[in-house]
Parts: sequence; C-alpha cells; structure tokens
Amino acid sequence: MKLTLKDTTAGMTVRIDEVGESALKQRLMTMGLIPGTRVEILNSAPMGDPIAIRIRSYNLALRKDDAANIKVSQV
Repeated sequence: MKLTLKDTTAGMTVRIDEVGESALKQRLMTMGLIPGTRVEILNSAPMGDPIAIRIRSYNLALRKDDAANIKVSQV
C-alpha cells in the first residue's frame, strides 16, 4: 500500500520513496527529504495542519499540501 506523508499518523516511522513534482521539491530535498531517508511522524497541529516530523537530527513542520507530494512506505 502506497502512502503519502500526509496520510501518516503520529508515532509512525516511514521511509521516503519519492518526492513528487512541486514548487518546493528542490527545497524539500535540500532539507534532507530524499528517497531512502527514515522519517518519524511526531504530531500535527490541533486543526491537523501542519504536521511535525523528525528527520535525521532535527524536527521539521510541513504543510499537508506539501506532505501530499511525498510518497512513503512504512518501515
């Protein structure tokens, strides 16, 4: 089953499979969102947007619109 980062819930650990085409693709990849990288889903804001993730050694907040372009698989 293919997921996007938007479909994940707090506590999940996933691996990035693909960063889809978007206006922010290059910036997201520069921040470490590259295929093969493990990501821990921390939580989301009270209204659900943005979501907080832990990638490598730092935490990052992503809007759900941007997270929808990142395909992941559960580890």
